[in-house]
Amino acid sequence: MPQNLVKVYTGSSIAVLAIMNKLESIGIYPLIKDRSESARLAGFGATAIMEQELYVPKEAENKIREIIKNLDL
Repeated sequence: MPQNLVKVYTGSSIAVLAIMNKLESIGIYPLIKDRSESARLAGFGATAIMEQELYVPKEAENKIREIIKNLDL
């Protein structure tokens, strides 16, 4: 994981997709980490927790947290 990224949200894939779409509309392209999908692709099978993590550049963290708060998820 690059050192300049911070995790700003953990939740369902639907919520993460909504946040990602909003961020991309303003020119911020987040990194999404899906441990269940990674495990499945590696042959370990999916875990019961179907959550994704959203990572963004550290310098935009405060702005992005405010955007997430205003999305009311």
